[in-house]
Amino acid sequence: MPQIWMTYDELATLNGCSAAEARLQAQQLSLDRRKSRDGNTRVKLNLALMGRFFETIREAEFGLDDAIAALRETHRQMSGVLATEQESVRRGVA
Repeated sequence: MPQIWMTYDELATLNGCSAAEARLQAQQLSLDRRKSRDGNTRVKLNLALMGRFFETIREAEFGLDDAIAALRETHRQMSGVLATEQESVRRGVA
């Protein structure tokens, strides 16, 4: 089973609340907590929170898919412009 550890700020973003509220939620859910080497306390997500985290990643990937499609379309359009310019040069049209 994978482990996902988040700071209170990250957990707050996931839950749509403040860091203080996220800290209270972590205490109420009895989530494991550890102080990291960077000085931040991190909590280990339980199964329900991991599900929510993975869902946010899936939702974000749709935006990524749209960005990739836009880049491909731009490449296609630019390739067409370059091909037209190269054909003009071959014909001696400037």
